[in-house]
Amino acid sequence: MADVNLVQVLEKTVSADQAERTAAQNFLEQAAQNNLAEFLVGLCQVLADTCQGRVSRQAAGLQVKNYITAKDESVKHTYQVRWRQLEETARNLVKSLVLTALGTEDTRPSSAAQVVAGIACAEVPNNEWPQLMETLVQNVSRPESTDTQREAALEAIGYICSDIRIDDFQRHVNETLTAVVHGMRKDEKNIHVKLAAANAMLSAIDFTRDNFNDENERNFIMQVICEATQVNEAKVKVVALQSLVKIVSLYYQHMEAYMAPALFAITMEAIRSTDDEVCLQGIEFWSNICEEEMDLSIEFSEAEEMGKPPANISRFYAKGALRYLVPELMEILARQEEMDDEDDWNPSKAAGVCLMLLSSLCEDDVLEYVVPFVTERIRHEDWRYRDAAVMAFGSILEGPSAAKLKLIVDQGLPTLIELLQDGSVVVRDTTAWAIGRICEMMPDSALREGALVPLLHAMVRSLQSEPRVATNICWAFSSLAESAYEVADIADDDPETYCMSKVYEDIIEKLLATTDRADGHQNNLRSAAYGAVMEMIKNSPKDCYDTVLKTTYVIMERIHALLQMESRIQSSSDRSQFNDLQSLLCATLQSVLRKVQEEHISNIADSVMAALLQMLKSSSGADGVQEDALLAVGTLTEVVGNKFMKYIEAFKNYLITGLQNKAEYQVCIAAVGVVGDISRAIGREMIPFCDGVMSVLLTNLSDANVHRSVKPHILSVFGDIALAIGQDFTKYLSIVLQTLQQAASAQVDKTNYDMVDYLNELRESCLEAYTGIIQGLKGENEKEISADVENMKPHIDFIVTFIEDIAADDDHSEGTVAASSGLIGDLCVAFGPTCGGSLAKLIESKAHINSLLTEGRRSKTNKTKSLAVWGTKELRKLRGSA
Repeated sequence: MADVNLVQVLEKTVSADQAERTAAQNFLEQAAQNNLAEFLVGLCQVLADTCQGRVSRQAAGLQVKNYITAKDESVKHTYQVRWRQLEETARNLVKSLVLTALGTEDTRPSSAAQVVAGIACAEVPNNEWPQLMETLVQNVSRPESTDTQREAALEAIGYICSDIRIDDFQRHVNETLTAVVHGMRKDEKNIHVKLAAANAMLSAIDFTRDNFNDENERNFIMQVICEATQVNEAKVKVVALQSLVKIVSLYYQHMEAYMAPALFAITMEAIRSTDDEVCLQGIEFWSNICEEEMDLSIEFSEAEEMGKPPANISRFYAKGALRYLVPELMEILARQEEMDDEDDWNPSKAAGVCLMLLSSLCEDDVLEYVVPFVTERIRHEDWRYRDAAVMAFGSILEGPSAAKLKLIVDQGLPTLIELLQDGSVVVRDTTAWAIGRICEMMPDSALREGALVPLLHAMVRSLQSEPRVATNICWAFSSLAESAYEVADIADDDPETYCMSKVYEDIIEKLLATTDRADGHQNNLRSAAYGAVMEMIKNSPKDCYDTVLKTTYVIMERIHALLQMESRIQSSSDRSQFNDLQSLLCATLQSVLRKVQEEHISNIADSVMAALLQMLKSSSGADGVQEDALLAVGTLTEVVGNKFMKYIEAFKNYLITGLQNKAEYQVCIAAVGVVGDISRAIGREMIPFCDGVMSVLLTNLSDANVHRSVKPHILSVFGDIALAIGQDFTKYLSIVLQTLQQAASAQVDKTNYDMVDYLNELRESCLEAYTGIIQGLKGENEKEISADVENMKPHIDFIVTFIEDIAADDDHSEGTVAASSGLIGDLCVAFGPTCGGSLAKLIESKAHINSLLTEGRRSKTNKTKSLAVWGTKELRKLRGSA
């Protein structure tokens, strides 16, 4: 029997009175703190009591769920451990009550189903609650079960499959599929049961690899899902289509038997649907096909390079469907509305993305279907078709050959310039985007004589257009500046002039004016305009230097004006806008500083540093040291070199504060980066400050509360410090090498791609640290190698084994290949004179290092290739002298 007081409190959790809601929540939290097991049992008694109202039962289920599981993985793990530590009697009673409640509620979704799933995710991986899945399957399949019971059981199965790890659930897959297929069968009359089953199937597909490898089981699953796409109820149809979308990504190699007889017709019918949700899934199916086939194309090329057959091959479904698919997609492009929210995903946007993917995959083959549509509709009286034509035009600029596209783009550009003045803002917006794509993908057409001047005039004029249009124009300016610079670029120096020089100053002025627009906060316009200024500055020729210098002073004036405004900040909204503007100005400052010539840097460096110090000083308390100001300090350090010494006393405390900022790990990473910049800039003059910096860095490495992404940066900066202070680094050598050895020995879950990336980052940082330490200790004179490097001799064996481990790891990254190759070269140079023979034998004894060097020499990345060539050369020298 449910507790009357508890029921009343639960009903007040949804009261219109804020005070009642707060009091109710406080009561519940206190009850949970006093005795969690008793509290959960009480809630489940309410949930299972069919005499209680729907509000109290639903609230009880929500409370139980929130004490057992959570969205955040670490919080969820904590809750699961806490649940399993409750006494078994209470847990069993909760489970019994919640299974009793399952299928007795008259609300959707089922609260009891969510609680069942929360408990299952805690217990099933630990081989507890063994009878659960059998109970749920029986609830679905036994004839006497009510529709509500079957629906709730299927809901619970869906939630479990959605939340539990595959490895923890594999043994239950077959019985789960039995229940799900039973609920999805053709003769199931209850649409709610069918929908719950379809949702459960969508969640269960990830677990069905073994089933898809069996032809009979695969045929049965595909038949059930394909049949579900034909029901009249749109919700079921959408979920069934979502299952096909997922299946084609996970099990592409098994789709040949189903594509022509079923999948093509089903998805084309979906694409033609007037129901947006159904249409979206049809388009998404073909987008996924494109992505799979692009991956397979890359796989094929890589296998061909290595002289091996590919593991999987493309069936070229997208290419075969082009003639049917592209006309449908282009018609859907015209289904947009003038007031469409840019954040809303709709068929028109999905069709544009699918068309881009088809273009990238099928290349020239797509042109014959798209170009006629563009030609016919680009001047159509209905703005929707004009917009669709421009969207189609912009979507085919990546994939087809430049030779085929050039004539199309050259002929189309004058029309696009006209359309920047179209009466429809949607058309102007899409045109600005298409022009940006041309500037990025086909810059020769934009930069050619006769086209550039009218294009630039139209773009400058469009900076005054609506924010959504102007934002795309800013992006176009960024791409155009980069392309113009690349065309004019000569070796390592800036070109004397380039094709935009005559209008360069006007463009910069107009972009700076755009950053000051009152509506600059809309559509990220202000950010885009500053971004365009940065690209224009970065890619500027020598004859535009005066404008660059003038822009530097403008940015400094704006920074000073902004800092004066800080005292007038009154609200969190004001603070947010202030911080955003400060970020943009700091980023722009970095761009101009990198371009300012040495004779002018000395005139502004003091002013720049004073402003940055003021920013750092004002960002106290919870805001922490600002990442943007630290990054700007790093850039100033790069350009002033050892003259940065004059600022070090005023800056060092802010640097330490940044390094100690555990709450905002991006700030900590920026501070670590500045340590590296200062080390490179001032060299041995860093020595007096090293103890304080090294102490904080080492503390951070051993602190579990410091975000893991900070640690590779710290390891890498040890190499910068060692390189800067040389033999004086020996005082830190023991603890640093011990730390590096621990980091180099790290292992991760190879099924977690994020952790594999992190491991590669960690390893690359260790390699960089070893490189910096060896180079720093051996000294700059390679003919007279310092005896200090002998301190590293006992660690050579570990370092070479570490490189071998990386070489043997199939998941090693390009960065680790480059860093390993460089480190091999450094080992040969540093230790060749004293132990060349034994070092050569040690490297020879490792089976994979030669393969790693070969991989590096074949790399298409210049840095990797040059380091691998150098490392190989030094190793050959070592062998020759051994």
